[in-house]
Amino acid sequence: MYLITKWFGTFICDKKGIKNKILFPKDKKKIANLLIKIEKMELLTQEKKILKEFNNIIVSEKRLEKIGKYKPSDSFFKKFEIKPEDFNYSIDLLYEAFQIVTKYRVKEKLASDDLQIIQMINTLDDFIQTSNLLSERLNYWSILPKSEKRIKPLENTLITVNKEINSLEKQINLDMKKIAPNTCEIVGPVIGARLISIAGGIQRLATLPASTIQVLGAEKALFRYKKEGGKPPKHGIIFQHSIINKSPRLIRGKISRMLASKIALAIKADVFTGRDISKNLKLDIDKQVKEIKKN
Repeated sequence: MYLITKWFGTFICDKKGIKNKILFPKDKKKIANLLIKIEKMELLTQEKKILKEFNNIIVSEKRLEKIGKYKPSDSFFKKFEIKPEDFNYSIDLLYEAFQIVTKYRVKEKLASDDLQIIQMINTLDDFIQTSNLLSERLNYWSILPKSEKRIKPLENTLITVNKEINSLEKQINLDMKKIAPNTCEIVGPVIGARLISIAGGIQRLATLPASTIQVLGAEKALFRYKKEGGKPPKHGIIFQHSIINKSPRLIRGKISRMLASKIALAIKADVFTGRDISKNLKLDIDKQVKEIKKN
């Protein structure tokens, strides 16, 4: 026996035809919800129900491996056809259901943690720039006589902005520990968040080679090098890490390459395996920094 699930129903079949079926409601929202569950690799209630009367089921979907023998190459699945029109389901209904699924995907994507991180780090940078401008203005203004009362609103604004900076940094720290704990341990939450932001997302960052991670944030310098020649940039945003910016200039390039390679491993672990490899990475970093400084 074979279990086949289509967008309009789930079917038990053999080589002679359909033996049992549960058709889905002819409702675009309900069909959309079922399609979303299928996309998330979940078993449907209808699939569990229809299997109560049958044993030794063969399936073609990885999702259904728990309830049947997974044999996607079985020729039956290519030869046997179940058409929606045979059960009075229109393609228009599928189209309407897919529109709902698409809206759900967009909403889910916009709500994803890494996109929230990107917005927070961009807002943090805006606040830091604003704080610097306000501080500069306050310093110039405070020199003038009889400025105390007039600059009070500016002082209050600066205090508010700095409070928001602290609040955002704490939230970024919490969120980065949640979605990228290894990366957070290696380079800190703020640098990690900036790398995610520049890359365009955590998934994108996890696919980048170490050589690209090394110069993220130095795009202008890299473009200038490719156009005009000279020396290529040795580091981008990771220069903010103390093991690079506090090292002698001559070895910063080597340390940047080493750190970028560790970041690449850390972000891949965060995205693909979820394993905690931060301790081993930190030990490797300390060891390799000492070796680079010796040479």
